[in-house]
Amino acid sequence: MKDLSSKKVAILATDGFEESELKSPKEALQNAGAQVHIVSLKSGEIKSWADGNWGNKYSVDKELSQVSADDYNALVLPGGVINPDKLRNNSNAVSFVRDFFKAHKPVAAICHGPWMLAEADVVNGRKLTSYSSIKTDMKNAGANWVDEEVVVDQGLVTSRNPNDLPAFNRKLVEEVAEGKHEEQTV
Repeated sequence: MKDLSSKKVAILATDGFEESELKSPKEALQNAGAQVHIVSLKSGEIKSWADGNWGNKYSVDKELSQVSADDYNALVLPGGVINPDKLRNNSNAVSFVRDFFKAHKPVAAICHGPWMLAEADVVNGRKLTSYSSIKTDMKNAGANWVDEEVVVDQGLVTSRNPNDLPAFNRKLVEEVAEGKHEEQTV
């Protein structure tokens, strides 16, 4: 098992995130020793989406306005349809994502999470995957979209859906352990 005790990871989410896509990576990172913060547009709690309806509430550790990419070693973007759609309309959230790429830090996005990557204009020329319904969005943003369980491209980890979480979590922990990726381009 990789030791991430010196690492801090942000999970950027808001109301409507797919519960398993936040909970499972968070637990995998914490089990490896990482400090993990749920970062959101507001303080208090955010509501998950699970099994076709509203799910559990999760406490927000940091408001987006209080943090920057400099505070973290990596970023996780859970999916759900509502969550990334709300986040990509927030210029601070988009800048936060883009800043991780500028700093060559690992970023992991699952399901509809890659919508944020397209909005941040960081997928052109990259190999990635996502939920199949946003495949065209990814291709239109310049990505080389593939239908695979997990794809890693210069520190960017992507997966298709909750069924891919075991592989996604494994690669996420590996990439966070490795740290910066100097060859990564924005």
